[in-house]
Amino acid sequence: MANIVTNHIKRYPLATLLLAVIIFLSLFPFQHVRLMENVPLADKWTHMLMYGGFCLVLWTEYLWHHSQTHWGKVLCWAFLAPIAFSGLMELCQAYLTTYRSGEWLDLAANSIGVAAAAIIGPTILRWMVKKIQARKG
Repeated sequence: MANIVTNHIKRYPLATLLLAVIIFLSLFPFQHVRLMENVPLADKWTHMLMYGGFCLVLWTEYLWHHSQTHWGKVLCWAFLAPIAFSGLMELCQAYLTTYRSGEWLDLAANSIGVAAAAIIGPTILRWMVKKIQARKG
């Protein structure tokens, strides 16, 4: 089991780093950011960008290491797993902290970010990865 985890960390280092950052940002207290005070729904935009960016990184690293797309694995690990993880983070915020709150709208924003990345990711990133790999070899 440890070998599987180690291999995934080596294969998906940026996604692993972003996952750690998301956990940190989700579970630790922060001061209110005044910069975003006047932006409507700033918190929800942040959630969409955070999870959308995470999924785009997942797609990028997946496409970098695989010449064939295995849609069942991709559906599970680059779409369903991030949504389930975001739900888990919302539950952790609601029940494990006193300074954060879990919100259904945050889960919805996270899911919209994941869905947007799932739509954009395969198209744009496959093209980008192929161009980069063509230059390398």
